[in-house]
Amino acid sequence: MASWNSIPLEILYEIVGWITFASWSISFYPQMLLNFKRKSVVGLNFDFALLNFTKHSSYMIYNVCLYFSPFIQKQYFDLYGDKEMIPVAANDVAFSLHAVLVTAFTLFQICIYDRGTQKVSRFATGLVILVWGFAATCFFIALPTRSWLWLITIFNSIQVCMTCVKYIPQAKMNFTRKSTIGWSIENILLDFCGGVSNYLQMVVQSVDQGSWVNFYGNIGKTLLSLVTIFFDIIFMVQHYVLYPPKKVSKSVEESKEPLIDASHEQI
Repeated sequence: MASWNSIPLEILYEIVGWITFASWSISFYPQMLLNFKRKSVVGLNFDFALLNFTKHSSYMIYNVCLYFSPFIQKQYFDLYGDKEMIPVAANDVAFSLHAVLVTAFTLFQICIYDRGTQKVSRFATGLVILVWGFAATCFFIALPTRSWLWLITIFNSIQVCMTCVKYIPQAKMNFTRKSTIGWSIENILLDFCGGVSNYLQMVVQSVDQGSWVNFYGNIGKTLLSLVTIFFDIIFMVQHYVLYPPKKVSKSVEESKEPLIDASHEQI
């Protein structure tokens, strides 16, 4: 296993990694606190919540297995060379474990708070069933030859696919409602910060090693950062440019004025 060539870069790698952990971990709480404060989950898309839980569960399996299993690490070195470093850091493991817990709690909030007319779509339910069925099939394929690196790579691919898909229902819902009320922008700002620092951490490792293998050796982490940044920019544009809270409130008030006038005329 390769070692660090530069102590300053190693320190920077750890610092950036834990910035990622802090940003992404804290990003879950504004939405949960908003749900608690309103005693309502109206505005939070349920498909997003369910797909997000599936995404983080699969990401946790990949991170935990690659970080803690010497057998899987050996398979990684056999594939990419023993001079490479494992592309999973301690902060990745800590984040994914924490993420599974808080996304599960968000689903619990959906069960107990006012949901309005919202519900999980058949598409999201069917997709989740399909994904876990596919993962179970891959497990039995890997079992005879103990191809565990291949198996956890499948889980890493699942988390990438879920990352690409999970944001779409929420973005579409914001567009349909012409509002981001009920959807925490603080969540998005912290998520964006985490995406940037997560990508920067991989850059630091690559610069130290003089190799870019970790970018495709852990393609899931690379795509996770890029997809997260892309959709967070969309959400920021929706919140601050297209549907800012003041603009939405004003449009709601204007829509009420004709009704008030009509009631006076009737009287």
